[in-house]
Amino acid sequence: MKLLLDTNAYSALMAGVPDARRIVSLAEHVYLPLPVIGELLFGFQMGSRAGKNLERLQAFLAQPVVSLAGVDFEVCEVYARVGRQLRQAGTPVPTNDHWIASIAIRNNGTLLTRDRHFDAIAGLAVVHWEDGGE
Repeated sequence: MKLLLDTNAYSALMAGVPDARRIVSLAEHVYLPLPVIGELLFGFQMGSRAGKNLERLQAFLAQPVVSLAGVDFEVCEVYARVGRQLRQAGTPVPTNDHWIASIAIRNNGTLLTRDRHFDAIAGLAVVHWEDGGE
């Protein structure tokens, strides 16, 4: 399985949430969408452990089974199609999540997230973890 991590999934993984760790361990390859990187870096800058968190992120990205997933023309086409679908259904999602979903769809991957609004996006494979409140 190609697994893409939402920001909250990366955070759960770093916090050692057992079910998130189990799901990630089943993946053939793990991708971090660039909007997730932006959200993480912003969060690091707002916190008191920016340096430590950045080191952990860099170590995670250095693993051979982890890659970045970016935006190309095809992702933009998916973004437009998903945006139209969401608007017609009256179910908007946050802009960064719209990009994250589009990247996941374009890469034929499964998105690991706790956010249920992703479930409304046609063509997006989503998995949620169980953790008793994370």
